Amino acid sequence: MKQALMGVLLLVSLPLAAAGMGEAQGLYLQHCAVCHGADRFGLTGPALLPESLARLRRAAVIDTISAGRAATQMQGFAGQLTPTQIAAIADYLAMPPAELPRWELAQMKASHTVFAGATDLPDKPRFTADPLNLFVVVESGDNHITVLDGDRFEPIHRFPTHFALHGGPKYAADGRFVYLASRDGWISKYDLYNLTYVAEIRVGLNTRNLAVSADGRYVLVGNTLPGTLVVLDGYDLTPLKVMAVADEAGQGSRVAAVYTAPPRGSFIAIMKDIPEIWELPYTTEAVAWPIDSGSLHDYRAESGEAFPVRRIRLERHVDDFVLDPAYEHLIGAARDGTVQVVNLTAGRRIANLPLTGMPHLASGITWMRGDRRVLATPNLKEGAVTVIDTQDWKAITRVPTLGPGFFMRSHENSRYAWVDSSLGPARDTVQVIDKETLEVAKTIQPAPGKTASHVEFTRDGRYALLSIWEMDGAVVVYDAQTLREVKRVPMVKPSGKYNVWNKTRLSEGTSH
Repeated sequence: MKQALMGVLLLVSLPLAAAGMGEAQGLYLQHCAVCHGADRFGLTGPALLPESLARLRRAAVIDTISAGRAATQMQGFAGQLTPTQIAAIADYLAMPPAELPRWELAQMKASHTVFAGATDLPDKPRFTADPLNLFVVVESGDNHITVLDGDRFEPIHRFPTHFALHGGPKYAADGRFVYLASRDGWISKYDLYNLTYVAEIRVGLNTRNLAVSADGRYVLVGNTLPGTLVVLDGYDLTPLKVMAVADEAGQGSRVAAVYTAPPRGSFIAIMKDIPEIWELPYTTEAVAWPIDSGSLHDYRAESGEAFPVRRIRLERHVDDFVLDPAYEHLIGAARDGTVQVVNLTAGRRIANLPLTGMPHLASGITWMRGDRRVLATPNLKEGAVTVIDTQDWKAITRVPTLGPGFFMRSHENSRYAWVDSSLGPARDTVQVIDKETLEVAKTIQPAPGKTASHVEFTRDGRYALLSIWEMDGAVVVYDAQTLREVKRVPMVKPSGKYNVWNKTRLSEGTSH
C-alpha cells in the first residue's frame, strides 16, 4: 500500500521533474521511477544504484531495459524507446547519485512489516521430511527459493524472494527460521516449519550480508551503502541499533562482511575502507577479552551499552576472511592478495601468508589431516587450491586446478573436497580433491558448456549437491563416496544450497 501510494505521487510529479533535467534522467523518471523510485532507491522494483548493479555488465543492463526480465514485472521498453535512449538510461544508472544516499532508523521503521499471525504458528513442521536435513536453494534466475528434502531430493515448497539475495541465508539455532538478505537491503525472516514469511524490513540500500547470534536473539546486518551496521531483534526484525561505520578519525567505511562467533558470544565485522576488525558482543552476560596490557577487561560492563564495539586495528585492510573452528583466529585477504592471520583474543596480527593471486578465503574450509588441522582456499585469479598448516601458518602445497574458482566445500564425514573452476574457461567442471593425498581424484563435468558451481552436502555427508548455474539449470546429486550421479532436480539458476544441519551444527566443510 505504501509503495503504491508513493508510485501515484511520483506519477503526478514526473512531468515537472523531467522538464528541467537531462534527457537520460528525464527518461528514467518517465519510464522507471514508478517501480524503482525517483531516487533509484527502489520501490516495488529493486534499487538501481551503481552498487546494486555492480555484477551486471553494461550490455546486460541494456538488454534488461530492452527486453525486460523473465518471471518478474519488469517489462521491456524496446518498443517505446530507441536504442540510443536505452543506452542513455543504462549510463545514467551507472552514475552515482549527486548526494550520498542515506537510510536511517525512521526509514527502516517505515518499511518494517510483521505479517499477520506469522508469530503465532505451530512449532511443528507441516511436512514429514527431516527438518534438519532440508536445503534452502536460492534460485537467482527468477528470485525464488526452493525448500528441498535432503533425503528424497524432492521439492517441498517454492516461494518468491526479494531481488538478488546475497551473502547466503542464515538459520536460527534450531533450524526453524531462515533469514534472508537481498542486495538492495531487504531482510526477511521465513518460517520453514510453516512455509511462510514472518517479517521483513529494509535496513539499507546495498547490503553485504547478515549474521544471526547463536541464541537467535539478534541479527546483525552489514551495509555497503550507507556504511552501517544494523542490529535487529531476531524475533520480529524490529531495529534495535544502527551504527555508522568509521574509524576514530571519522573516516567512514563500507562493511565487507559480518559473521557470528558462537564460542565468543559475539559478532565479527570487517571493513572495506578502514584497516579494522570490529567485535560486538551480543550475550547478556559479560564477555572478557585481553587488552593490549594483557590484563582481562570486561568490555561490556565498562561500556555500559548493548553491542559495544571492540576495535582491532590492523596495518592492512581485510576484504575477505575465514574463521578457524575455534573462532580464535581470523584469516583475512586483501584485494592485493596479501593474507594475514589475526588472533582475535590478542587483538593483533600474528602471521602473514605468502599467497599469490587472490585467495577466496570466505570459501575456505578446514579439516584434520593426521594430527594437524589444515586450511584450504580456492583462488579467484589462479587455477590452484592452497593448503595451509594452521599450526605454523605455512603453506603445505598448491593443488593445481583447471582454472580460478569461487567455492570449495567438504564435510567431516567425506574424504573429498570439491572445488569449482567457475571463473575460467573450464567453468563447466568441478574437481574433487582427496583430503589426505591432496591430489585431484576426479574431474566432473555435469553439463558441458554450462557453469558448474557451489557444492553442499547432506547432513550425514553421504551425498553432495552441485549447481548447474544457468537459467535452465539443475541441482545435481552425487554419491559423495563413489562420485556417481544419483539424481537431477531442475532449477532456475540455483546459485546456492544451504543445509540446515551443516549450517546450524557448524560443519567443518561449509561456510557459516
